[in-house]
Amino acid sequence: MDRPPTPDLVADTLAWIEGRLDERLTLARLADRAGLSPHHFSRLFTARMGLAPMAHVRTRRLVRAARRLVAEPGLRLVDLAFESGFESQEAFTRAFGRHFGVSPGRFRRGLALPDGDPPMPHPAATSRAVARLPGLATRDAFTVAGPTRRFDPTTAATIPDLWSRLIRALPFVDGQVPSWSTYGVVWSADREEGSFDYLAGVGVWPDGTLPAGFVRKAIPAATYAVFRITLDGTALPPQVKGAMATIWGELIPASGLTVADGPDFELYDGRFAPDRPGTVIDVHVPVMV
Repeated sequence: MDRPPTPDLVADTLAWIEGRLDERLTLARLADRAGLSPHHFSRLFTARMGLAPMAHVRTRRLVRAARRLVAEPGLRLVDLAFESGFESQEAFTRAFGRHFGVSPGRFRRGLALPDGDPPMPHPAATSRAVARLPGLATRDAFTVAGPTRRFDPTTAATIPDLWSRLIRALPFVDGQVPSWSTYGVVWSADREEGSFDYLAGVGVWPDGTLPAGFVRKAIPAATYAVFRITLDGTALPPQVKGAMATIWGELIPASGLTVADGPDFELYDGRFAPDRPGTVIDVHVPVMV
C-alpha cells in the first residue's frame, strides 16, 4: 500500500507566512505551526532556504513595504516602518537600504518593483543519501582544537576556509591525539538569526601547544543519535546542505528523540575523500536519554 506523501513543512510554512505578515510572528510561533521545536525548525528552515526563519519574515515584509511605497504616495515612512514590524523608522530605513541598495525615499521617487513579487527562493531538494544508524552512541568527554569562526547563512559558504587552515597545520605533534579523524563542531546557535559557531578540528589533549589561531573546545560526555551521509562524488556543500535538511527536518522529528543542549558535530574518519563515491560523514546529534 502506498504511503501518503510526507508534508513539506518548509513550503507549507512559507505559504502560511505570506498570509500573516501583518501579525506578530515569532520563531516559537512558526515552529509550533510546523509541529517542531524552535531549534529543529530553525535548523531545517535555514538549511533549506539559506536564511533564518525570522530573516525570511523581515525580507517578505520589506518587499511588501516597497510595493506600498509606490502604491501609496501619502504613506508616512514612520507609519510604514511600524506596520512592517520595525521598532523605528531608522531601523526600517537601514534594513530597506541593505536589501534594495537604495533608501525608501529614493525608491519611492524612481524605482518600482516589476509586476508580481520577486520570486521567493524555493526550498532546496533534500538529500536522500542519509540515514540514521541503529541505536544510540555514547561518547566520553573529549577535546578538539582548530580554527573557529561565527557564521550565518550569508557566510556559511566560507566554512571550507576553516578546513583549509586546519589541513595546512596538520599534523602538529604537541598536543594532538594520535588519530586521523577530524571534526566539524557546531554550537551556540542563534535560533532567530541562524548564526552559529563552527570549528574545524582534530582531537587534542586538554593541554599542550596549539598552532597560532587555533582554539580548544571541550565536548562533554553525551549520548548521540548518529546520521550517516553517504556522498556520491559530486560537489560536497550541496550534498551536506541537503542532508542536514533531511536530518533536522525529517529524521530527528520521526525518531521521537529530544535533542539535548550541547554541541553537535560531523565526524570525518581518516579515509575521508569528498570526491570518492561511497565516502561517509557521521553527524552526531546529542539527545536526551
